[in-house]
Amino acid sequence: MSPSITLATGIRVLRQIRHDPRTIALLLLVPALLLTLMKYVFEGQPHVFQQIGAPLCGLFPFIVMFLVTSITMLRERTTGTLERLMTLPMSKLDLLLGYAIAFGILATAQAVVICLTGFGLLGLNAPHGALLVGALAVLNALLGMALGLLVSAFARTEFQAVQFMPAFIFPQLLLCGLFVSRDEMAPALDAISWVMPFTWAYDALERAVSPGTLDGRIALDAAVVVAITIASLALGALTLRRRTP
Repeated sequence: MSPSITLATGIRVLRQIRHDPRTIALLLLVPALLLTLMKYVFEGQPHVFQQIGAPLCGLFPFIVMFLVTSITMLRERTTGTLERLMTLPMSKLDLLLGYAIAFGILATAQAVVICLTGFGLLGLNAPHGALLVGALAVLNALLGMALGLLVSAFARTEFQAVQFMPAFIFPQLLLCGLFVSRDEMAPALDAISWVMPFTWAYDALERAVSPGTLDGRIALDAAVVVAITIASLALGALTLRRRTP
């Protein structure tokens, strides 16, 4: 591993995204606009907006980063950029960490924008501080990035990458407990929810925005999210193929 190569990879990804205003809008503006829309959808039910909106400040980055990363990496694969990069004297770890640095910076910016919108402008409450929600949002965005890098190996076109949204994200969104408590679901669905990354991400956010004393469970949730992120990056590395020039 070479720090200079890793940094150069991260800078290249950031420069590439900088010239794509639609991706920047998707990363920074769309989550805030969706949260604002929810504010007025539940205008007559502020308690519902608080219950759903506060966790979504940390879940939207997961969803958006998953979509952006899967498409970006797929584009690298299909255009031959990834193949050319793998002929250079760089390790797979350099490549993946470079992406992690670039999208980590974007995730931080995204978390700042959505938390400022939700907790600063829309009146959401954070009993344990918006900073904690923002930190979890960054963590969840990195999880979405890692999963996006992984699933990009199973798509051949950008349309197929987008199809992973309803196939991979939506079931997790429904079963994580955001809309219906998991203990009120059918036992089989409750059991399935525990193997889904979204469940652990949401559980940490729910504890962060709920009144009461925080316990070690939120640390466990965060540790599981980190472990899944690392495992996804490791599996993603296996999908990278090096060819000699």
